[in-house]
Amino acid sequence: MSEQLTLSAEARDRAGKGASRALRREGRVPAVIYGMNEEPQSIHVEEKLLNKQLGTGHFFNSVIMVEVGGKKVRTLAKDVAFHPVTDRPLHADFLRVSEHATVSVNVPVRFENEDASPGLKKGGVLNIVRHDIELIVDAAEIPDDVVVDLKGFDVGESIHISAVTLPKGAKTAIDDRDFTIATIIAPSALKSAEGDNETVAEGE
Repeated sequence: MSEQLTLSAEARDRAGKGASRALRREGRVPAVIYGMNEEPQSIHVEEKLLNKQLGTGHFFNSVIMVEVGGKKVRTLAKDVAFHPVTDRPLHADFLRVSEHATVSVNVPVRFENEDASPGLKKGGVLNIVRHDIELIVDAAEIPDDVVVDLKGFDVGESIHISAVTLPKGAKTAIDDRDFTIATIIAPSALKSAEGDNETVAEGE
C-alpha cells in the first residue's frame, strides 16, 4: 500500500499574482485545499519539501496529510503547475478526502517476470503503452503499483488489462473496453530478416 506523506503548510492571507510572486521569492509555493463541500483554503508550502515529495515518485497516488495551523487535513494531490523553463513548482492543488473515500488515482505500472517471456528471450522489445493506470480505490488502500506479469507472452502479443490481477478492492476507471497496457514487438534485426535485408545490401 502506498505510504502516507505529511506536508507542513501555512495559511495564505493574500491572494493575487503579486502575493504569489513574493511567496516564491521566499522559497514558498502557493497552494489550495478544496473539496468535501468546504470553502477552499489558500495555503503555501516549502518549495524544497514539496520537491522532495515530488521526487518520491508516488506523490500523486499517496494520501498527503497537510498540516495547517496545527490541524491535519487528509488530501490527495490533484495538480502541480511547473515553470515552463526552470521546472520549479509554481502552484499546487490538494483535494480533501475522508479516510475511506472512493478516489480516482493514477497508479504506476510495474512489469515483472521478463525472463519468463518467450518474446523478450528472443530479443523482442517491450513497448509500454500505459505507464500508469487510473484506478478507483479506497483512499486508505491506494496501491504502490499495478503489477503486470510478462510470463508466457511472445513476440506480436499484447498485454491487456484483463490479463492483470488488480489490487484487492480496486477497479479501473476505464471499464468499457479491454485496453492494452503493453505489446511485445519484434526487434529491428528480426523485422529485417526477410525482405529488408535486400534494401540494406543495395544501400551499401
